[in-house]
Amino acid sequence: MGSGPGLACDLTLNSILTPVLQAKYQDQNQIRRALAQTRTIAMVGLSTNRQKASYFVATYLKYMGYRIIPVHPKADVIIGEKVYPSLHDIPEPVDMVDVFRPAAECPAIARQAVEIGAKALWLQLRIVSEEAAQIADDAGLIVVMDRCVKMEHGRYDGTMHWVGMNTGIITAKRARRWF
Repeated sequence: MGSGPGLACDLTLNSILTPVLQAKYQDQNQIRRALAQTRTIAMVGLSTNRQKASYFVATYLKYMGYRIIPVHPKADVIIGEKVYPSLHDIPEPVDMVDVFRPAAECPAIARQAVEIGAKALWLQLRIVSEEAAQIADDAGLIVVMDRCVKMEHGRYDGTMHWVGMNTGIITAKRARRWF
């Protein structure tokens, strides 16, 4: 993509991170690795409201074959799945912790992700916590920040076009699956 007024490369598009933090927490190879090694996703802050982004993301990921475990302190069932009040209450292994909560809550969530043995911590669009990222990074987790797991999955799976999103790839061929 070009540069100039109103134009940006797809790595900086819609990101509030500095270029240094983008390079560290939005690295395409790390994103692909996180998606490839993930089968079970604990979604912290998954809403019961069908109109919320978290609900749409969870529905999409469940449809794509991921095991979704909702984490919400006041719900019983979301998207047909049993809800747990915290990460510590989940009785099975979790590959990724996907966060839809305010940045101020993220360090505690990162600590819990480390304690339960998650392999990745993913902070959704506009959620930035360098402290949480450092906690997870120090423990060896893959950390992605200020990116949408649904959009990134669609970018590399070739399904982003389902909702009219631009993949940043100009081609007439269906995208190659990366994982």
